[in-house]
Amino acid sequence: MTGGVDSPAPGRRRHDHSFGQDQVRAGERRTLLVIALTATMMVVEIAAGLHYGSMALLADGLHMASHTAALGISAFAYVYARRHARNAEFSFGTGKVNALGGFTGAILLALFALLMAWESIGRFLDPVAIAFDQAILVAVLGLAVNGASALILRGADHGHDDHEHEHDHDHGDDHNLRAAYLHVIADAATSVLAIIALLAGKYLGAAWMDPAMGLVGAALITRWSVGLLLSTSAVLLDRQGPRELRERVRQSIEADRDSEVADLHLWCIGPGLHALVLTVVAREPATADEYRARLPTGLGLAHVSIEVHAYQPRP
Repeated sequence: MTGGVDSPAPGRRRHDHSFGQDQVRAGERRTLLVIALTATMMVVEIAAGLHYGSMALLADGLHMASHTAALGISAFAYVYARRHARNAEFSFGTGKVNALGGFTGAILLALFALLMAWESIGRFLDPVAIAFDQAILVAVLGLAVNGASALILRGADHGHDDHEHEHDHDHGDDHNLRAAYLHVIADAATSVLAIIALLAGKYLGAAWMDPAMGLVGAALITRWSVGLLLSTSAVLLDRQGPRELRERVRQSIEADRDSEVADLHLWCIGPGLHALVLTVVAREPATADEYRARLPTGLGLAHVSIEVHAYQPRP
């Protein structure tokens, strides 16, 4: 005896596998807003750098360009997932595009950290003259833009549309949003470290602080990127869902002490969304629908399949 919410109910021939991914998410709107803000700052800095002959402004403008490109990947992931949400070629919808966007963002963060470390080591070995006033101005402008961007993306935690899934409450669920958020936080952190180093260099003569803070920033960004890589790869590789959720499912099914969960697979298929495959064995088995009714609410179980077997004692 088999059944599940993905099995056709009476009078219904097809189950919807979009799981709400066809709706515009708050993270998408806010990411596009941050891209517009960052791109505007990029144009201003590049134009000012060329006009005033400032290498510091030009370099930061080019860095803003790479930052805009990274955020563009997050925006593309949102749009792609939404437009292909009802494509039957995706077995469980396009929710994992979110994790793929986050994974790509994490790789870009790691590359950014590597470039920071390489440049910092180069500055230790071959110091260059620093135009402190211009550099401090660039760092302050960058901090202001990235601080505003971080607040915009952070606001997506509290700005859910009504149609968004009830479990998408933080950046931990929306890996794509988390990647975009970490990009702007990484930039903000490097701006803060740069300001500290530049002030120390200007007023204390400690020019070595500039490359030293670069290494500190690289280490910090590497730690963030590793955490994001681990969480997104777990989704992409269908790693079993949280033990707490699995135990709640098991306890709800085995509540009558007659039924036993023989097999349980719970995995993430999108932000705050899980698929569940259960095999239940019982001496007096209930129907799949009855077992399904026992499952706790609030776990984000968007796709459930239950297989039921009568207990067969060994001869």
